[in-house]
Order: sequence, then C-alpha cells, then structure tokens
Amino acid sequence: MARWHRTALILFALLTLGGAVAALYVEYRMLTDPTYSSFCNVNATVNCEQVLESSYARVYGIPVAAGGAIWAGLVLILSLTGLADRSEKSSRVAGYIFVLATIGLAAVFYYGYTSFFVLKAACPLCLTMDAGIIGVFLVSAAAAGSVSALPKYLASDLGGVARNGMAATMTVIWLAASLALVFAFPKQTVAAAQEEAVPASPVETLTPEQIAEWDRWLDAQPRVSDVMPSGDVKVLVVKFNDYQCPACRQTWAEYRGIVAKYEQQYPKVFKFEYHDFPLEGECGFGGLHNFACEAAVAVRLAQTKGKDRQLGDYFYSHQDELSRDMVKKALRDVAGIDDFDEQYPKVLPTVHADAVLGTKVGVNGTPTFFINGIKVPSLRPAYFDAAIGYALRKAGVQS
Repeated sequence: MARWHRTALILFALLTLGGAVAALYVEYRMLTDPTYSSFCNVNATVNCEQVLESSYARVYGIPVAAGGAIWAGLVLILSLTGLADRSEKSSRVAGYIFVLATIGLAAVFYYGYTSFFVLKAACPLCLTMDAGIIGVFLVSAAAAGSVSALPKYLASDLGGVARNGMAATMTVIWLAASLALVFAFPKQTVAAAQEEAVPASPVETLTPEQIAEWDRWLDAQPRVSDVMPSGDVKVLVVKFNDYQCPACRQTWAEYRGIVAKYEQQYPKVFKFEYHDFPLEGECGFGGLHNFACEAAVAVRLAQTKGKDRQLGDYFYSHQDELSRDMVKKALRDVAGIDDFDEQYPKVLPTVHADAVLGTKVGVNGTPTFFINGIKVPSLRPAYFDAAIGYALRKAGVQS
C-alpha cells in the first residue's frame, strides 16, 4: 500500500465528516428555529432544506447525515490507526475500509436517485458527503488486499484494537458520539407540533357500486390538454386556488392528507400543483379578496427556498388574519425573505398568467380542480380520493 493512500483516505473521510456535520447543523437549526434559512439554499433546485426536510432524510427518525458522520468517523479511525505502515495488517485494514466504502457507495446511489429524480433537488452538503464517500471507495479499492480473507482475521484484529491505547480511546469516543447522535439529536416534533393533524384517509368509504358509478361519470368527461400530465408524471392534480377563499381552505384541510398519501406512495408518477386564481383585480379578474395577490406572490417567493407548501399552509391556518403586513412577516419568518415589496411587482405578472390560464381552461371560481385534465367540482374527500385512484388505474399505475 502506497503512503499516499493513507493520506487520501484521511482527507476524504474528513470531507465526508465535514459535510455530514454541516448537514446536521442545518437540520438542527431547522428543527429548533422556524425562522432559520439555510446558507446553502441557492434556489428551488439547489436547496439543502428541501432535501433535508423530506421523508428521505431520516431513517426511523435518525438523520441520514448522522449515519454519514458515524461512517466517516469509523473510516477516519481506521485510517489513522491502522494504516501506519505497509504491512499485511495495513492491507487488511484497507480491506475493511473498502467494505465500508462499498456500503457507503450503495447509499450514495440510493439517495442520489431520490434527490435528483424524486425530490428534483440537490443538497450541496449531501453532495459533499457523496464526494468523500466515492473518494474513499476508489482509494480503498486500490489499497485493499484480499477482501475474502477478512473474516478469518476479524476477531484478532478487533483484539488488536483493544490492546492499542490510542485506537481503543478513539473507538470509545466514536461510540459515545455515535450514540449521542442517534439518541440525543432532536426529533421532528417541533415542526410537526405547528401543524394541524392530517387525516390519513377519508372517513367515508365508497361501496363498489358507488365507485363504478363515479368511474362512469369520469369516463364521460372531456379532458383539457393544458392541465394534463407530462414526462414521468402520470397523474397530475391541479388546484386553481385563492389563499383568501374559505372554500379553498376547506378543501385544503380535507384533501391534504389524501395528497400526502399519494405523494408518498407514488413519488415519481403523482404530482399535485397549485395554480393561482386570486379573486382580486390587481392580479386576477376582480373580487373582494384584497390580499389574495399578496399571498400568491409570497408563496411563489417562498418556493425559491423550498418553503412554498409551508407558507401556503400558514396562510390557510391564519386566513382570517391576512393583511399585507402579515404576509410580509410570514414570508420573512417561514422562508427568510425580507424583500417582498421589491419583488412584488416582478412576480405579480406570473400570478396573473396563472389566472389567464384558469380562464382559458374554464375556471370561473375557486377552488377548481383538474385531475388528469378532467375538471371536477369540490368533492367529498372519499370521491376526491377515488378520482385519483381512477386516474392511477387509467394510467396503468394501479391495478
């Protein structure tokens, strides 16, 4: 094993550890400070928070970044204490690192896929961890001896760790730090406590006869091409929305558990989109909702930080309190954006463009829903759920 192998492994392990610790810091701040906005949120696509807030960022409540830190710490210990010379033992230690790196590389592929193809967002801190893991894999592959012989020596090598004072001390510190990360890191209760309970499924259950009748009605409806799914998305639900509309708030409360269910079950093929149709003359087509345009613009601005859903939920939960000042404060608190007045006239035309699209496809009030191009009225939750199931079956996603 060449001398540079050890140096390279140490540097790549430190790179992984640094990315993991930074990601854990961001997660900690998000959990403990609702006003926090990460330093690595560049836009809606390059956005740490969008990735770290997703369901893929934790396994059984434990941050994936914690696993990265634990992994990197172990690789660092092995590199520092087991690769000091060119002996057979050093070659075996490189083999142990290669085994760890192979496991790490599998995680890189899995989480890379979910990031780019499911969440469609990139976390620079996660990519830093990925780069370190790939580096460890490549270097350890070059330095390792026969991996097949490792089980024969594992027990004696572990005994050697216990007899090596520095290695034993570092291992104890690593174990203590790992347990602290697993058991002491804050759970996702702070953010969850701020939200209303989300129903898992509709309370009403439709009979097979009702579903068949509902399917026949849906079969007979025309489809509007402007709101049809495209690309990998097979089922697209579009809601033309006004954040100051009481009926929009009601359907938000009734449907969001259903939407969350399908987003979780079919992350690649199911998509829910909001389109703005404010009942306010400034950006829509007239009405009495004096702050609907402000709310729509604020949600679009929050989308650049991956906080659009959170801000929209906040507006629905505090609909009776909407005012321009409240919208500005909520945007600052939720998404960390404080230039609302400057951005407002720039974003307003995009809201109006949504309203124009709504008029084109036949929207004359809010909320109006389209499911795979089929215009449906505000439905009881069980029928909304059944309409999505119908679309999934027609798309060949559900049997």
